[in-house]
Amino acid sequence: MNTDRHAELNALRPDLLRFARLQLRDAGAAEDAVQETLLAALAGSQSFANRSSYKTWLVSILRNKIIDIIRSQSREVSASSLASDEEGDKALAETLFEPDGHWRQQARPGRWADPEASFEQQQFWRVFEACLDHLPAKTARVFMMREILGLETAEICKETGISTSNCWVVLHRARLSLRTCLETSWFAGAPA
Repeated sequence: MNTDRHAELNALRPDLLRFARLQLRDAGAAEDAVQETLLAALAGSQSFANRSSYKTWLVSILRNKIIDIIRSQSREVSASSLASDEEGDKALAETLFEPDGHWRQQARPGRWADPEASFEQQQFWRVFEACLDHLPAKTARVFMMREILGLETAEICKETGISTSNCWVVLHRARLSLRTCLETSWFAGAPA
């Protein structure tokens, strides 16, 4: 493996570690998962075919390591730790929606310029990550388990100790918060 790849691995390590810590909630386990990912990348460097970015390839390796760890763990998180500020959620819902559930005129989603182009921009992912960092840790974890790791609802519920309906509520709140954050932080003033 060349020196450039080593430098790239070192540069990407903090992002991988942050991702693993959020999912595993254990600094030691996260460090182990990242180390295993880096070792796998070094050992399998010939299998990287440049069909995706190097970071995407590393994240997919890490994702599989995290899924293996989550599936092997039997820890439970109390449902109360996932409780959100219900008054804040109610106020947000009242601000965004009419009593009949339709969008308020002033809160309707704006037109997003070109979503596909936005997703390709590295800056978008920095903003998305910042929005994700502002979610309560447990809410962000459930969101990432579902949307990033692709775990089934039953697996998420087993790992976090919440009911299926609570899981869907947490996911709904996460999506609403992320949407609001992206609307104000990215799409309202998206770079040209």
